[in-house]
Amino acid sequence: MILVTKWFGVFLCDGEKIVKKALMPKNPEQIAEKLAHIQRGGILPEETELAAGIVKLKVADRRQSSLGKPTMFDSSFITPEQYGFTPDIMRESMIRLGKLRTSEPVSRDRNLVQAIRNLDNIIESANLLNERLHEWYGLHFPELGDYARDKRYSELIARYGKRDEIIEHLGLSIESIGSDLDPNDLSEIMSLAETLCRMYDDRDRTEGYISEIVVELSPNMCALLGGPLAARLISLAGGLERLSSLPSSTIQLLGAEKAMFRHLRSGKKPPKHGVIFQHPDVHRSPYWQRGNIARALAGKVLIAAKVDQYKGEYIGDRLVAEFATRVEEVKRKYPEPPKKTVKKKQGKDRRRRR
Repeated sequence: MILVTKWFGVFLCDGEKIVKKALMPKNPEQIAEKLAHIQRGGILPEETELAAGIVKLKVADRRQSSLGKPTMFDSSFITPEQYGFTPDIMRESMIRLGKLRTSEPVSRDRNLVQAIRNLDNIIESANLLNERLHEWYGLHFPELGDYARDKRYSELIARYGKRDEIIEHLGLSIESIGSDLDPNDLSEIMSLAETLCRMYDDRDRTEGYISEIVVELSPNMCALLGGPLAARLISLAGGLERLSSLPSSTIQLLGAEKAMFRHLRSGKKPPKHGVIFQHPDVHRSPYWQRGNIARALAGKVLIAAKVDQYKGEYIGDRLVAEFATRVEEVKRKYPEPPKKTVKKKQGKDRRRRR
């Protein structure tokens, strides 16, 4: 026996023979609600009712694995027209389903993905404006870059503007080689610095918002990776649910897609790690150990992501300890870099022998 669910009903089949059926109501709104429940991974009451009491039941959908063993099954012989469901009913049901799903509350991991991408845009824009400010204000006071950077640099210009006032505020005793500026030109530069200051404030606020979400959403991943790197992995995967379904080899290379495609296209060396290179135990290790350490970290990340996705108990401390043990094993096993082997060109050797 195999359980099959269509948009118009649930069917219990023995081969191509339908043993029992439970049809959907011919109401597009009710059909849409049931289909939405299915898309969320739920089990319909009709499915539970038809599966009751059947030994060794098979199911056609992995979602129904709690009811039986998933298996491939061609159910094309079951058509809606056989039971009075017209194309108009299907079209109206799908329209209502789309409206119902789009109006659902947005999950926090999807907000996290958007926040990370927003942060990337802010950082990129801030870097461009910072470069422009250094180049422009450098005409007036090029030495300021030696005493202030990034946000501090823009704050000094936005607040004081004039070179002499900044020198006095910093308590410096220097003579600048910069040229004088017209007051209108200096006003424009100060306006640019104020914009950059606001952008730095936006960046700090967004980073705080991201940290708040990721600690609540994935405590085990935060324990293993830290908040910023955990958030970055979730964003690259497109959400915590998808991250928890990826193989560890894919998690290991998230963020290194260009290098991987270059390897597939031209045969160059494949990448050993992606964004998890930012983890201290990876980037501080010698190059010949990084691949093994990144592989071990990706495996622990996958476990943490699955536990966080399905709201399991906190195991972050245990994962950190197990990963630290594995890092020590790698360092003991591979203390020295591998010896490079020189491949001899056999064709030239043969010619020389001749």
